[in-house]
Amino acid sequence: MTPDPGLAWSFRSGGWFGIFGPRATVVLPPSEKARVAALWELVDDGAGFDETLDALISAGLRELPGFVLVSEEGDETKVVIRGAARVHLAAGDEVVHVEGDDATTWVERSVAGVTRVRIEVDDDTAEDSVDGVLDGGLVRLACAEHPPAVDEHARPAEQDPRAVGDVPDHAPDDVPDHDGLTRGPQTEPVPLLGPPPPGIPGQPPAPPVTVRPVARLLLPGGETVAVDRSVLLGRAPEASRIVTDGEPRLVTVPSPHQEVSSTHLEVRPGSGADHGSAVVTDLGSTNGSVIVQPGLPPEDLRPGVTVQLVPGAVVDLGDGVTIEVVDA
Repeated sequence: MTPDPGLAWSFRSGGWFGIFGPRATVVLPPSEKARVAALWELVDDGAGFDETLDALISAGLRELPGFVLVSEEGDETKVVIRGAARVHLAAGDEVVHVEGDDATTWVERSVAGVTRVRIEVDDDTAEDSVDGVLDGGLVRLACAEHPPAVDEHARPAEQDPRAVGDVPDHAPDDVPDHDGLTRGPQTEPVPLLGPPPPGIPGQPPAPPVTVRPVARLLLPGGETVAVDRSVLLGRAPEASRIVTDGEPRLVTVPSPHQEVSSTHLEVRPGSGADHGSAVVTDLGSTNGSVIVQPGLPPEDLRPGVTVQLVPGAVVDLGDGVTIEVVDA
């Protein structure tokens, strides 16, 4: 079988399970072998982002140490990561680096105009090696890339029909462990996306305006701001700081000692599992942000890491500026 270039992924063999379908890709750690067969059948049948995410978290997150979900919907690529994994998304001249975080529920991104995706789940993976190419199925991997990267020294491997087309008829414990699959008709080597450079991860585009606000922000002066779209807060916020699907709302806050960055953070309606809630992202502010959720200790926001907000949460931008989240 020749891989469909529109769906094909190259991969490097490893211990994680890679599940590839026409609309979604899921990567699970070795400990989650029991989940693989059911998810493989769902993804292979064409499940998209929401349906696949629901299946992943249906039994709760407590026993799910990590996963990666990547799904393309039109011009938008959605990524959800939990645990020790990374995804790099090339869009135009930029590369958005998304890293999982054990301290949060998961990290979610939505990026438009993506031309290349690389998933990494093994720090020891050689960046210039490829074991095989597939356009659907199940494989054990350490990293994967779409469109396929090509290693001119890679060994072609025999195709295993269980891994590229048919719904598996084996028990979860019998999931095949492959070293590689039939290579596609690539001729010129394509470089892999390298590791993320130091700096701030890319910021995803915000969703369009919602019919109703998902929350309101109580500002230091007593004003409230509806979160029905991207809200950029800072000393002198600029819409060009991030890319959004709609016109963001710019909110200027006081900063007598100039400790609040010009475009400090974003609050917007969540998507996917965060649908119906507000989420906050520090935009690489100079002095950082701290969030206090009801009943939890203060937590520093990591630049570029999106965190769901609940009513009563307080976000501290520094310089005496705090934003409280209240019901819509």
